[in-house]
Amino acid sequence: MEINFLALITAAFSTLFVGFAWYHPKIFGTIWMKEAGLTEDKMKGSNMVMIFGMAVLYAFLISMTLQFLTIHQWGAVSMVGGNIALAKPSYAAFMSDYGTVFRTFKHGMLHGFITGLFMALPVIGTNALFERKSWKYTLINGGFWIVCFTIMGGIICAWI
Repeated sequence: MEINFLALITAAFSTLFVGFAWYHPKIFGTIWMKEAGLTEDKMKGSNMVMIFGMAVLYAFLISMTLQFLTIHQWGAVSMVGGNIALAKPSYAAFMSDYGTVFRTFKHGMLHGFITGLFMALPVIGTNALFERKSWKYTLINGGFWIVCFTIMGGIICAWI
């Protein structure tokens, strides 16, 4: 299997669109700023090009991992050690039978949602506990990543 970098980049950029809506003042932006201890003045002094650039880079790294969690066929590739040229004939037969099975947006969304719920939310929740942040902060940021992982998983899994 080949890595579809265009799908991964698209999935990474999708987090910006979700973030623009999610953290909009009329949705969760005002509450998030309050819970994060931020003010308009603190936000103005930021290097937004660097922040958004790093956000996309981090989202790209997440998308690299999500492809292995949303596309089942990567499991077959890992079973042969990643070197398809050395794979036994059973690998080719498996991929012939199941090469595109469960490669839908809906299926990718399911795996993205599960990953967000059971990986992203606990990580954010743990950090929030030690940072003494509120449950609102945890749910806003955790919810953001659950939605992002869900959309990213759908994009990655469906883009054959």
